[in-house]
Amino acid sequence: MLFLQPLEQGRLVRRYKRFLADIITDDGEALCIHCPNTGSMLNCMSEGARVWFQRSSDPRRKLPGTWELVETPQGRLACVNTARANPLIEEALLNGQIAELAGFTALKREVAYGVENSRVDFRLDYAGGPAFVEVKSVTLGFDDTAVAAFPDAITVRGAKHLRELAALARAGVRAVQLYCVNLSGIEAVRPAEEIDPLYAAALNDAVAAGVEVLAYGVELSAQEMHVTRRLKVLL
Repeated sequence: MLFLQPLEQGRLVRRYKRFLADIITDDGEALCIHCPNTGSMLNCMSEGARVWFQRSSDPRRKLPGTWELVETPQGRLACVNTARANPLIEEALLNGQIAELAGFTALKREVAYGVENSRVDFRLDYAGGPAFVEVKSVTLGFDDTAVAAFPDAITVRGAKHLRELAALARAGVRAVQLYCVNLSGIEAVRPAEEIDPLYAAALNDAVAAGVEVLAYGVELSAQEMHVTRRLKVLL
């Protein structure tokens, strides 16, 4: 996935009101840009961190750009724009890069399903029946390990999705939780039980019900992003 234009660089001043970030560009320009991330962004928003953003020329926009990447305190590159995860995974699916999900005949996005008024990110149709795939963007890393964790904040919605997937699996329908790891230097992913024990418990229940859990890493740069390889999932 290529960015529409090469990203510009700057330094983070602060992120506030969840969706706003003040930065100073490398040219010394002070900007308030859009932060497209609803999570805590733990370890992804240190004051003075190097950031990359995409400037907008759309006169209808209130903010002049969107925050895309950040250098974490661990020296890793993270994509903080959670809206990138689904297009990245879709691109990888269509290119046959996710071997476990290859061979589908149709791909549908945002399909309504379940009993809790949910929408699954992808429904993949195969000759033997459908697969329902839920995607989560992972950006939480730590100092002393190459293992990333999800979530970075309590996620009631994430636990709901796992319950919906588990119900499908119990009914004999293929259900997949796929972690899109938008963080460099990572070899494996685990549930962040210390942050959201209910989510971790829901993931264990989902696996016991037959839900498949996959994780794929993403290569990041200021020019492009693309899915590269499967990572381990530690349960």
